Amino acid sequence: MPNARAVRRAAVRLGAVVLSGALLAACGSGSSGGTSDSAGGKVTLTVDLFGSFGYKEAGLYAEYQKLHPDITIKQSDTEDEADYWKSLQTRLAGGGGLGDVQGVEVGRIASVTQQQSDKFEDLKQYGADKLKDQFAEAKWSAATTEDGRILGLGTDVGPEAMCYRTDLFKQAGLPTDRDELSQKWSTWDGYLALGKEYKKKAPAKGAWIDSIGSLYSIMIGQEKERYYDASGKLIYENNPAVKTAWDTSVEAADSGLSAKLDQWSPQWNQAFAAGSFATIPCPAWMLSYIKGQAGEAGSGKWDVAKLPGGAGNWGGSYLSVPRAAKHKKEAYELIEWLTAPEQQAKLFQKQGLFPSATGAIEKVAGAKDPYFSDAPIGQIFGDAAKSSPVQVLGVHDANVAQQITNALSEVERKGTSSDKAWSTAKKGVDNVIG
Repeated sequence: MPNARAVRRAAVRLGAVVLSGALLAACGSGSSGGTSDSAGGKVTLTVDLFGSFGYKEAGLYAEYQKLHPDITIKQSDTEDEADYWKSLQTRLAGGGGLGDVQGVEVGRIASVTQQQSDKFEDLKQYGADKLKDQFAEAKWSAATTEDGRILGLGTDVGPEAMCYRTDLFKQAGLPTDRDELSQKWSTWDGYLALGKEYKKKAPAKGAWIDSIGSLYSIMIGQEKERYYDASGKLIYENNPAVKTAWDTSVEAADSGLSAKLDQWSPQWNQAFAAGSFATIPCPAWMLSYIKGQAGEAGSGKWDVAKLPGGAGNWGGSYLSVPRAAKHKKEAYELIEWLTAPEQQAKLFQKQGLFPSATGAIEKVAGAKDPYFSDAPIGQIFGDAAKSSPVQVLGVHDANVAQQITNALSEVERKGTSSDKAWSTAKKGVDNVIG
């Protein structure tokens, strides 16, 4: 996938959602009664993450340490996930320098379960198997090996929707009601057709979508099988789902619907406030990012509707315990607490990261966001999270996706033909995965 982690990181730092007092009251906490394996009863847990998972910002570490006076939590944080993953591989190979808790991005979890399961604790021995019913099936199964070992507990997920500018829609004579739009663009063909209508009456230099890379990424997030099949075979070259997402993205470029902005670039950031595009496919974590870039002037001009083509997911992470961790039991107790429904609901309320725990999804079901025209985001993203397919994740999912979206950027930015760009993508994949 594209570098969603950069946006997720910034979204966490910006904060997120206004929820009702009833939800806040529902977010109670409890103690897991952790024990110590260190002299004097004091334990320092090291948590090694990429970007920001929001725990420190949301006050969850402070709350846990208050509940467990003998526990001190120290977090290290690598800004770029690719750098983090490379470092983690080196440390796993050497067995040293590992945290008690390690974060794993969803695009890497198949590598953990299929190639590195001997490097991580089976959390079942600490009772994690009893938590299965707390998580969405798609989230739970991805971190479970074929022989039933549980190598991580899920943090957030990225259920998908469509964010749009109501003021720009009005200027172009398009409807702005989210339910009406959800019907008009119930399919991706409908979405492109509406985009072509928008283009005829759009403000000067106004585009329908930010980039075809975001279109591709959101479409492929709706599929069960993308780059690998269930046997682990690489299938992206002949997968109809990949071809459909590619062809739809190319059509959007050829129809002049894209703003031709490289996602995560400074120009892309500025475009949110400038109104350079009318729609953007948005996983739940994108909402906070939009607020930060569009600013107060954008409040009430945005809305959220259901995604064309059905439910999907883009993003999310896991917390795992390496076998080389010093404090395995205490580390497990911490990640069990951090990923519990109560804490996941708090994290959504304070940082906008949508929960993977089904109990937390129920807690936030009534959430609305004033910035996005009081859109019922709890319901929209909750329905998407519950309906998202259980995706088949391969060991090089993130790498394959990056090569494809890089090639699509060549189509929209340089006018490269679809066939030539696809050939470039395949060569890139071959070079990356060997």
